[in-house]
Amino acid sequence: MPLLQIEDDGFRLDGEPFRILSGGLHYFRVHPGLWRDRLHKARLMGLNTVETYVPWNLHQPRPDEFRTDGGLDLTGFLDLAAAEGLHVLLRPGPYICAEWEGGGLPSWLLADPAMRLRSRDPNFLAAVDDYFGRLLPPLRDRLASRGGPVLAVQVENEYGAYGEDTAYLEHLAGSLRRHGVDVPLFTCDQPADLERGALAGVLATANFGSRPAAHLATLRTARPSGPLLCAEFWIGWFDRWGGNHVVRDAEQASQELDELLATGASVNFYMFHGGTNFGFMNGANDKHTYRPTVTSYDYDAPLDEAGDPTEKFAAFRRVIAKYAPVPAEFPPPRAGKFSLEAVELTDGIGLLEAAPALGDAVASRRPLTMEELGQDYGFVLYEANLPEAGPALLELERVRDRAQVFLDGQPVGVLEREGHEHSLTFAVPRPGTVLTVLVENQGRVNYGQGIHDRKGLLGRVLLNGSPLDGWTSRPLPLTALQDLPFDAGPATPTGPAFHRGTFEADRAADTFLHLDGWTKGSAWVNGFALGRYWSRGPQRSLYVPGPVLRRGANEVVVLELHAPGRDRKVSFRDTPDLGPVED
Repeated sequence: MPLLQIEDDGFRLDGEPFRILSGGLHYFRVHPGLWRDRLHKARLMGLNTVETYVPWNLHQPRPDEFRTDGGLDLTGFLDLAAAEGLHVLLRPGPYICAEWEGGGLPSWLLADPAMRLRSRDPNFLAAVDDYFGRLLPPLRDRLASRGGPVLAVQVENEYGAYGEDTAYLEHLAGSLRRHGVDVPLFTCDQPADLERGALAGVLATANFGSRPAAHLATLRTARPSGPLLCAEFWIGWFDRWGGNHVVRDAEQASQELDELLATGASVNFYMFHGGTNFGFMNGANDKHTYRPTVTSYDYDAPLDEAGDPTEKFAAFRRVIAKYAPVPAEFPPPRAGKFSLEAVELTDGIGLLEAAPALGDAVASRRPLTMEELGQDYGFVLYEANLPEAGPALLELERVRDRAQVFLDGQPVGVLEREGHEHSLTFAVPRPGTVLTVLVENQGRVNYGQGIHDRKGLLGRVLLNGSPLDGWTSRPLPLTALQDLPFDAGPATPTGPAFHRGTFEADRAADTFLHLDGWTKGSAWVNGFALGRYWSRGPQRSLYVPGPVLRRGANEVVVLELHAPGRDRKVSFRDTPDLGPVED
């Protein structure tokens, strides 16, 4: 692969003028069996480059563990990009935002109560240097300097919106260099934040979704010479639970793209293909009110969540063709899907009954946070015995993020961080009644100062104004469900419960799981964690990648936190339901 050169008059590739035409494609949001398909379609739209973040929290789930297997085979993804003739813009963090859980920062960092993320805190920098030391050396052969596809590497991510410690950015750039990154480095920021996030000697780029000429002029003022690159051209947006599905008109977005390319600037679409926040990996925002992001990361992108071309694909391809050659080949409009109505989930086990098989309880005076338990995602189950019968006021100082409260296994209420809810009243039937609090981590905050987002029950727990002591805290990460004792419970459990069913498939094709009438929870197919669902919407279906299915018998498991759908049935359909769109 040729080398990217940064000159006063623009980019050059081995001495020839070059325009970066890139699109966001996050390998960790796409089933690895579909990487080749998505990369091929990127080239067919006329792109010569793809961009991807690297999620530190997935690659290094524990300080002494580093993963590059399965869907985390970054070198394999880079090799497929190279085979497709695509260059790569690599964004390794350590912080990525991306509407991803915790902005990609590992939750174990927050086990240290004094940890200051995205700063020169020596403990944070030591962890970052260790991460780079594990991630980067195996990638050296994928750098363009050694014939690989990686043209440039990003330093941090939109740091100007968070802080202004240039020495912090200099440390990160130095660490990248020390670990073998010898291709150009770049920073990216929104136009108003350029000065705080830029770094001398490093290419500064801008992120925006409209008014390209004005924003590029701001970038040119900040950098009087050198290439102009919009590192995130926002052509859609993400959704949050309780909102509408956000879309952006294809014609309007393509007009903005035309204006951008007419200036001679380079571009990276955010996103070309959004993909999915599988499992528990969605992030959240907290600008005075906590708002978790939905499972789908469709992003109203040129390729939809299932990798099918949208109206934007064709519109953008036509604009790109005005400025660069595009392949003659055009992808088929939509791949075939699997569908099957009314799959009955016949087996069941209550979550409270199954809990001992899913995690070991830890005794302590107060409830322990998820981070103190060494847990990343999922739920924590807290229990304490209540000393007296009678009226009771329970106060939970900080619920992170949603607490279901039970007395002797019977539900008495729900407290939600999103609603700023902290207290419940109920009647305690007898001394020694078991108080159970099931707390869901709905996604760590991924943007702003709120990234220091510890989970579980934080702060004081008061019963009738007095501290309630003597707790057990049981981590329920739900990373594996093979130990669920379905045979031990009633066939139709009540309350939070797992429900299981089987179905036959005649092919391994993409499909969408619809949970009509179900309330809130998570779903798995053949052990693959699809993500969360919630009747609050807007999203009302879950994408099932084709490689997850197999010909013949398949299994679906649903954790329903409240009431299951009618007759405990789910459906697999050939179209998604991402909810009503904004007016």
